[in-house]
Amino acid sequence: MEYGIQMYSVRDITEKNMDGALKALAEMGYKFVEFAGFFGIPADEIKAMLDKYGLKVSGTHTGWQEIAEHYEETLAYHKAIGNTRIIVPGADLTTKAKLDAFIDMMNEFQPKLAAEGITLGYHNHDIEFMRMEDGSLILELLYDNAPALQGEIDTFWVQAGGQNPADWVRKLSGRMPLLHLKDYGIHERQRAMFPIGSGNLDWKSIIAEGEAAGVEYFIVEQDVCLKDPFDSLADSLHYLVENFVK
Repeated sequence: MEYGIQMYSVRDITEKNMDGALKALAEMGYKFVEFAGFFGIPADEIKAMLDKYGLKVSGTHTGWQEIAEHYEETLAYHKAIGNTRIIVPGADLTTKAKLDAFIDMMNEFQPKLAAEGITLGYHNHDIEFMRMEDGSLILELLYDNAPALQGEIDTFWVQAGGQNPADWVRKLSGRMPLLHLKDYGIHERQRAMFPIGSGNLDWKSIIAEGEAAGVEYFIVEQDVCLKDPFDSLADSLHYLVENFVK
């Protein structure tokens, strides 16, 4: 088992020094990266950085607007860097009208991307665990009505939404190539993101369900760190390697 990193974790560095961030993460032991923006860097330069540090791209977080409004440019960029997985990092799905429109959009672009060898996925936060008027969870309605859409469960946000991360990994078995690993805990009486293994999530169950569900990429992310982000990411990787690499 190898682990990757969501580059949003080090967004303050990547915006100024993408090459340095990739170098540091590769030296730390991460094997693949999931991008969260390219900050105007041409695709050939991103590809050269990946090759230089022996990194592979597991996917990108790409806003739905880039797909719907700049499809050709977005497609060309991702093909140039060798990316085969585009994940929408979130959307406002809090009304039936918004949810229906988003589902239609995903069902329109998923087959177009699939024809180009690229899968389309969705990354949840906690808002998707709201219930609609009929009692259904937003995330359930999304996946039920966009059956070819891939999932990218985020363990922290599942817990924050009052759900069990391992259960949701199981629910999306067979359609979730990427899983976000993010620990949940309480800091100064508020929920907070912790390095893997230092919060309260049941990682043994989550990793086991991920393997059973066919997850290909286990991706560490910390949106907010309580200490230096590189130290947090190193702690997370150390815990995962010590406990789950066979």
